[in-house]
Amino acid sequence: MLILNSGGTFNKIYNSKNGELEIPYNNEVIEKILQSADFDYSLAGVVYKDSLDMDMSDRKMLASIIMESVDNSFIIVHGTDTMDITAEFLSEIFEDRKIILTGAMRPFEVDNIEATLNLGMAIGFLKAKPQNGVYICMNGLVELSKNIVKNRSLGKFELVK
Repeated sequence: MLILNSGGTFNKIYNSKNGELEIPYNNEVIEKILQSADFDYSLAGVVYKDSLDMDMSDRKMLASIIMESVDNSFIIVHGTDTMDITAEFLSEIFEDRKIILTGAMRPFEVDNIEATLNLGMAIGFLKAKPQNGVYICMNGLVELSKNIVKNRSLGKFELVK
């Protein structure tokens, strides 16, 4: 299993000097969550951006890493604002892999429960050996990406009706 960190709210930390939430150039949040995990995984930081700042070159970089990897299962920690765009892009490329995008609506530093739950669910889902596909894991749901959307007015992900 390869975990790719692309940043997003999940990773944001509070900068007391300027009063802003920033995405650090490290994987400390994910490493902290995985300290108690007992399974083989690799972790790589890819891009450290808010998902609103991600562009097609960032998505192509993620796809290239997945394509070149010997792994078959991937978790991408991603910002929630454009998670669906990245999922759709990856769905057009990969039919032979298991890829889950997850993130958090609130930074781990602010609310460590949501980020931990989402990452833990994504890991558990992959360990259950699902069918190949691109999934989103958010708010207690793990579904094929085409079946889940972010309800911006409620601030959560929901099944497509």
